[in-house]
Amino acid sequence: RAWMILDQYRKKSKLFRTKVLLAPLGDDFRYAESSEWDQQYQNYQKLFDYMNSHPEWHVKAQFGTLSDYFEALRKESNLGEKRSNSFFPVLSGDFFTYADRDHHYWSGYFTSRPFYKRLDRVLESYLRAAEILYSLALVQSSKSEKISVFPSVDNYKLLTEARRNLGLFQHHDAITGTSKDWVVVDYGTRLFHSIMNLKKVIIDSAHILILKDKGAYNYDTSTPFLKMDDVQSSQDSLPRKTVIKLTSQPRYLLIYNPTEQERFSVVSVNVNSPRVKLLSPLGKPVLIQISAVWDGATTVSHEAYQISFMAHLPPLGIGVYQLLEVQSSEAVLADYNIYVRNSRQEKPDKLFKIKEMQHSVDNIILENSYMKLWFSGMSGLLEKINTKEDGKNHQMKVEFAWYGTTSNRDKSGAYLFLPDGDAKPYIFTDPPTIRVAHGRIFSEVVCFFHHVTHTMRLYKVQGLESQSLEVSNIVDIRGEYNRELAMRISSDINSQNRFYTDLNGYQIQPRLTMSKLPLQANIYPMTTMAYIQDVGVRLTLHSAQSLGVASLKNGKYKVI
Repeated sequence: RAWMILDQYRKKSKLFRTKVLLAPLGDDFRYAESSEWDQQYQNYQKLFDYMNSHPEWHVKAQFGTLSDYFEALRKESNLGEKRSNSFFPVLSGDFFTYADRDHHYWSGYFTSRPFYKRLDRVLESYLRAAEILYSLALVQSSKSEKISVFPSVDNYKLLTEARRNLGLFQHHDAITGTSKDWVVVDYGTRLFHSIMNLKKVIIDSAHILILKDKGAYNYDTSTPFLKMDDVQSSQDSLPRKTVIKLTSQPRYLLIYNPTEQERFSVVSVNVNSPRVKLLSPLGKPVLIQISAVWDGATTVSHEAYQISFMAHLPPLGIGVYQLLEVQSSEAVLADYNIYVRNSRQEKPDKLFKIKEMQHSVDNIILENSYMKLWFSGMSGLLEKINTKEDGKNHQMKVEFAWYGTTSNRDKSGAYLFLPDGDAKPYIFTDPPTIRVAHGRIFSEVVCFFHHVTHTMRLYKVQGLESQSLEVSNIVDIRGEYNRELAMRISSDINSQNRFYTDLNGYQIQPRLTMSKLPLQANIYPMTTMAYIQDVGVRLTLHSAQSLGVASLKNGKYKVI
């Protein structure tokens, strides 16, 4: 047996420049029990001892680390570290998109269970915020002699558990979405509970940080000093905004900036009254937009109202705003145009100006100081953009499409993407309900299709937010079988079949669409961003979670 395994090692060594060979030990589901570690080590050590006892075999076999391997490699090649780096060829990039056989390319998991891919990102952001606030609060409590009152030990345990659950979810069958259903529920429950626990850490830490008199700090588990602005009822549900109940007495709204840069950003919260006034941390009135909260595509709720405003926060800072109910508010209400198939002839809303319209070939237009957008009056989807800086019009057409799966025995699944050909257009027999909002802070177009609610929002504030478009797709294809929905963006950019994606947020990797490979081989992972460009224009997509992306034709994106 020693000779047999040595023969395999020699054959593999023919592929390398030196006589030093690295042979990794292990595989999926290995070393699951402590006994296996001992068995593997003892078995291989006997094989190594036997090989090394035969000098005529000309071999030295031993266990080692990666550092041991590279050190042996340098000694064998008689090169120093710098010279060895130039002597050996360097491979850059990655191995995406890979296949194990035939046309079985593993691009399916790029999009499997995107809800949990997003939940992972949410937990990560909460963990960062909680760790920073906890550290600052711990320092403040020790300075004010409140270290015995502040729940530092309990909250540290919650932080540790959240780190472990986030780390656990990085497993190659977790964040990929390739686990069994019951395992996914367990992962989701862990993420969900960690998010709930981190919210508690954030509340406890922010409590002591915002008090001017630290000596007045008192910790009471039964009555939290603060509440979060959203509520998630279970591991597989979407979060809902908390409705803040206003009175003539100020309600304090805390906004935290967990980044090291000063931030100007639009913040939206829900309140129970449209007669609202907002004061900044300096006590000055803040301009706000009041938008409707909707119970459905066309039904306005009068239990809650959304207020949006521009918040300014220092690095790692907490801004304390004041909300109060007043007799007359200077807030500007959003106006609405609703495109419906059949006129409902309902009574006008008692607060918002809502105009009912018929679908038409005329475009819907949104505009701010940076750009002008044209949307289809039939579908509500984006068609064209004018950038005001250079005055140029750019084709920017958004569409949806279906992918089916092959008729062969092997189908698309959690790992594989095996389409039955090119994507087929998402066809709707009746025009979707389109809701258009025009406001001071933002305007938006919301399209209600059968399988997806598509939102395109344009901000009207100074800064980066107004130089980009915010796209949201809430997809529900649970009633479909072996079908996947893709969003396609068609532009007039001459990308020459080349596009770019990030590698886990660290660097940008160029991708080249190759016609000789099947469609599924040209799908790549988009962890955080992707872009296409030509000499004058770049179109960048930033994603809230990992997805699959392709540019199968010149100037076109496809996100699955």
